[in-house]
Amino acid sequence: MKKIAITGASGFVGTYLTKMLQNNGYQVATIRRTDLNNDEKLISIVDSCEVVINLAGANIIARWTQEYKKILYSSRIDTTKAILKAMNNCENKPKLFISTSAVGIYKNDIQYDETTNSLADDFLGNLCKDWEKEALKAQELDVRTIIFRFGIVLGKDGGALSQMLTPFKFGLGGTIGDGSQSFSYIHIEDLVNAYKYVIENDSINGQCNMTAPKPTTNKGLTKALGDSLHRPTILPIPEFILKLIFSEGAKVLTDGQSVIPKKLEDSGFEFKYKTIEDTIKNLVGEK
Repeated sequence: MKKIAITGASGFVGTYLTKMLQNNGYQVATIRRTDLNNDEKLISIVDSCEVVINLAGANIIARWTQEYKKILYSSRIDTTKAILKAMNNCENKPKLFISTSAVGIYKNDIQYDETTNSLADDFLGNLCKDWEKEALKAQELDVRTIIFRFGIVLGKDGGALSQMLTPFKFGLGGTIGDGSQSFSYIHIEDLVNAYKYVIENDSINGQCNMTAPKPTTNKGLTKALGDSLHRPTILPIPEFILKLIFSEGAKVLTDGQSVIPKKLEDSGFEFKYKTIEDTIKNLVGEK
């Protein structure tokens, strides 16, 4: 039985991931925020685990004030630094470190897979680059390292979808702007199964896009939600409204990247929910 340590275990993804791992016979140790500030406790946890998964990070969909940008940065970079420090100082280093990043590391001009070297040069892109750079230092400790670049994670009872559903249920849903921006997403079930897959297949290393094989657009997402909920989708949300609410953080909603999971697919991982229609129908369609 493998013992796995997880930061961010109480979050949306962490909750699903913990349940899946425990259901498959893994023992899960939670790394709490207080543990990250306690070198001795953190070393003890990391030393006892074969796998460490880093999911910690403040909510990216928020108003990006200068102060909140510092929180976004520290909650990711400083957490990763603490984990790497513990790995370096523990007696029994983990065999695998899985960290997190986001498809916001890419530009929005073409479709991307993991082979690209053309990355975004804005706040989110640079945050992801710094986050990945820190995580990859685990390789210098001879720890197999994987970085999952998340698309928008869609699932029940939390995450982005729960925020989208309310206006759609009242017939007030619509595209953001003209809806042409790309939308790369992944069903929560495929996401957690990909974790199990890479834990059990040691040939996979480095950055992996964690997105469904067929990205869509905001218009495609809107149509899928409207069709599944049997509600009209005729009220577009002007981009300037989102910019008033979220400031620079509106970019997460008004911009988007088209990303495919080449490395996972080439390795043999099978996605259950490959299209936005299949994903939304499963999550919100009539039973």
